[in-house]
Amino acid sequence: MKILIVEDDSVTRHVMEAQLSRWGHSVVAVGDGDHGLAAMQEGDGPRLAILDWMLPGMDGLELCRRIRVLPGQPYVYIVMLTSKSREEDIVAAFQAGADDFLSKPAHPGELRGRVEAGIRLIDLQVKLTERVRELERAMALIRTLQSLLPICCYCRRIRQDKGYWERLEVYLAEEADVQFSHSICPDCYEKHIKPELVAAREASKLKAG
Repeated sequence: MKILIVEDDSVTRHVMEAQLSRWGHSVVAVGDGDHGLAAMQEGDGPRLAILDWMLPGMDGLELCRRIRVLPGQPYVYIVMLTSKSREEDIVAAFQAGADDFLSKPAHPGELRGRVEAGIRLIDLQVKLTERVRELERAMALIRTLQSLLPICCYCRRIRQDKGYWERLEVYLAEEADVQFSHSICPDCYEKHIKPELVAAREASKLKAG
């Protein structure tokens, strides 16, 4: 998982970066909100972000808000890294778009647990998105198949859902925006196809004799 760390304290930033890298993650670590926002706007931006609340310039809360309104971005799981614990601070962070909290100093076990929880949610969201796309493709196919109607190759009559055939002009007077597939109605089979089959069989017998 590609993870963004935005932390102005270099020691804390390097420790967290080393821990996450050791656990197999690709880490982008920066020291202020402007660089954090720039990292999120890259082509293959991080899907999980750990943001320190207190940053020089743009603080973590404002950075969280800006990440949430980036156009065309997949969902980013955001963990706020802070020593704040008042109820109003927690509410403010959630209102800004944060998903979780991590208290400073971050304990390695807690850090790993928060990250793994975020990854599970991201994986679920990816699977859900793909499932929605599959359903959309299936619905598009159903709409296409529903718009294909059997039409007799000879008399051009349309077969209705109830099994009877009606003239094309009658059907088009009732429906619109359809495509045709070709078929043969029972009457045309008796009139055109069956005599041809009989003649072919007779010719085959004569040739064999």
